[in-house]
Amino acid sequence: MERRKFVKLGMGVAAAGIFAPALQGLAAELLPSNKLPKWRGFNLLEKFNSDVNQPFKEWDFKKMAEWGFDFARLPMSYHCWSKPDDWMKMDEAVLKEIDQAVAYGAKYKIHVNLNLHRIPGYCVNAPAEPLNLWKDEKALEAAVYHWQQFAKRYKGISSSKLSFDLINEPSQVEEPDYVRVVTRIIQAIRKEDPSRLIVIDGLQYGTKPVFGAAGLNVGQSTRGYGPMQVSHYKASWVKTDWAVPTWPLFPDTNDRWDKARLKKDIFDAWKKLADQGVGVHVGEWGAYQHTPHDVSLAWMKDNLEIFKENGWGWSLWNFRGSFGILDSERKDVDYEEYEGHKLDRKMLNLLQQY
Repeated sequence: MERRKFVKLGMGVAAAGIFAPALQGLAAELLPSNKLPKWRGFNLLEKFNSDVNQPFKEWDFKKMAEWGFDFARLPMSYHCWSKPDDWMKMDEAVLKEIDQAVAYGAKYKIHVNLNLHRIPGYCVNAPAEPLNLWKDEKALEAAVYHWQQFAKRYKGISSSKLSFDLINEPSQVEEPDYVRVVTRIIQAIRKEDPSRLIVIDGLQYGTKPVFGAAGLNVGQSTRGYGPMQVSHYKASWVKTDWAVPTWPLFPDTNDRWDKARLKKDIFDAWKKLADQGVGVHVGEWGAYQHTPHDVSLAWMKDNLEIFKENGWGWSLWNFRGSFGILDSERKDVDYEEYEGHKLDRKMLNLLQQY
C-alpha cells in the first residue's frame, strides 16, 4: 500500500501529555480508506462500560504481538470519562488510560482502533441514553464534541497506528439520518486532523453496508455473527430456546446454513461495497461460550476463509472472555494453563492460520 508522509508528530500530542516517549516519531500518514490493511486481532473490553472502567493491560498487547496479531479494537463507553448531564467535562485520568493503550499499540506494533460503543445519544445496550443521537441536536453536538477532543488529542499520530470507529452497531435509524450524523462527526474530526483514518459501522447492528456513505472516504466495519443460532447460543441477551447448534446448521428441514450461505446472505453485499472502492474490516465476530467447541471452530474456519478470500481483516470478540481464546469458561475445552490464564490453544491455532 502506498503511504505518504503527511506531518511530523505534532504539539497536540505533547500538549495532551500522552506517553511521549512511546509515541514520538509516529509521523502521520494518509492511509487510504479504500484499501484497509488486513489487520487481525481482538476487541479489548477494559472500558466497554463504566462498571468496569479499568486501564488497558500491556500483557494483552504483548501476547497479541507474540502470537502474530496486529489489531486491537477498543469498544468504549463515554460514561467512563464523562456523564450525559455534563458531557463537556472529560476525566483526564481516564483519558490518560486510553493514551496508554495507544502507546502500548505503538510499542508492540498493534494498530489501535478507538470505538465509541456508547456515544452521547446512542448505545446498542441498555440503558438507553436520555437523548436520541439520530433526532436530538444536543446529542449530536455532544457526540461531535467527544470525537473532536480525541481528534485533537491524537493529531499527528499515524493512521497506520491509530484509527477511529465512530458509532458501534447503529440500529433503529434510516440510512439518510445515519449518514447525516456520521458526516457531521467526520467533518469535525477532519477539521482537527485531516489525515485520521475513520471507520463507520454498518447499519442494522453493523450487518448492512452503508452505500450512501461511499463518498465520505471512510472505511466500513461489518460483523461476523451469522447465524445467531450458532454465534449466540444460550446468550442471555438474545433468544435462548434454540436447539444445540451444529455446523452446517439445519434450523429446519427446508433450511441450511453453510459457508456458501454465509457468503450469499451475509458477506456478498459487503463484497459489493468493497468492489465499489470502500475498505472493509470485520470489527466483531465470534461464538459464545455455550456453542459446542467443535461447532465453533468449524463455523469460525468457514468465516475466516471468507474473510481471507475477500482480503478483509478482522477482530474477534473478545481476547479474554466468553467469546475469546483466553478464560472463555467453555465446558468442553481442554485448556492449557498459560501465565495465569486458561488458553484455548485450538482456537488460537486456527486464528493464526488466517
